[in-house]
Amino acid sequence: MSQPHPMNPVDQPHPVDQPHPGEHAVCVPFTVAETDGLQDVLHAVVADGATPGGVVVCGTAAGARAVLSAGVVSPFTGPAAPDENTVYDIASLTKVTATWPLVGRAVDAGLLALDRPVREFLPAMDGTMPSAEATVRQLLSHTGGLRAATRLDLYDLTARPLHELICRELMENLPGTHRYVNRGYILLGLALAHVHGRPLDELASGLWAELGMAGTAYGPVAQEPRVAPTEHQAGHDRVWGVVHDENAAIMGGVAGHAGVFAPAADLATYAERLLGGRGSALGRWFDESLVPRAEIEPGLQRGLGWIVGAGGTVAHHHGFTGTSLFLAPAAGRYVVIVTNAVHNGAASRIRIAPLRERALKTLTASAG
Repeated sequence: MSQPHPMNPVDQPHPVDQPHPGEHAVCVPFTVAETDGLQDVLHAVVADGATPGGVVVCGTAAGARAVLSAGVVSPFTGPAAPDENTVYDIASLTKVTATWPLVGRAVDAGLLALDRPVREFLPAMDGTMPSAEATVRQLLSHTGGLRAATRLDLYDLTARPLHELICRELMENLPGTHRYVNRGYILLGLALAHVHGRPLDELASGLWAELGMAGTAYGPVAQEPRVAPTEHQAGHDRVWGVVHDENAAIMGGVAGHAGVFAPAADLATYAERLLGGRGSALGRWFDESLVPRAEIEPGLQRGLGWIVGAGGTVAHHHGFTGTSLFLAPAAGRYVVIVTNAVHNGAASRIRIAPLRERALKTLTASAG
């Protein structure tokens, strides 16, 4: 069994060779009414039983932060309230905090090409590989046509490597049609590891260290009070410090679509880097990724990784466990949400919808 990854302190300074967050960004500060409104909704969803507790950070590219908290980390870890340093399983935020930025770096380095089939960046395969013809750009934007349902437990992983099993599958949709697919990001994670000759978690750790995200890591992480248990299942051990996503668990906890643990403070730092470093390589990649590639539904488009709404003024992404990251680039503002909303079962997570809606509404108003 793999050993827990050490969790470093989250208060280390940003690397000195990086521009100060917000140096080139317009920043619209949050009003008291806006933060009070988010706090009220956070308290309401906790009182409704949607989640044991949670943390919201409202911030700007200049580094101003308001940290909101409600409830407890978990009923099983004592009465302590969560704070910005409490570590949560961020689920599909892995896609935009690990895989997406690493793909951008690999494209800049000439290791990946957005409009080439992903098969060119995976170990050699023989035979017909329909799903391997999806391009890197299509996989990033969920338009590659791959099968949406992902059940790695049904694969015989002793017969062939995972990338080949996925690539052998027939496409489920025509390329160009939007459908949210985890297996595309699984392939991107495997491609990143292959072209670099290094494990995905090692690549991601290097990125996060450069960005000042010292508390972020792929699991497993230590079972300690500042790590929020993700789910309590009757008759079973708590899902605590190990990845909640079953497919990522089969992959050892390290995957392109899920597996990352992070505190709200690190996600706030990440948002500041995205919003404040618009002239940097990461900032340019962020700008490019907000160009709409496919319609999800009226008013919502998919860029490269990110969901783009409010006429292109707000970008966001969610995680299944009850996490979200919202960004309004023109206003230099962001909202981070971390909860363990699946703690009492996956069905309870939908009850945090009012909190996500308030965050989006708040940023949309400032971006308009």
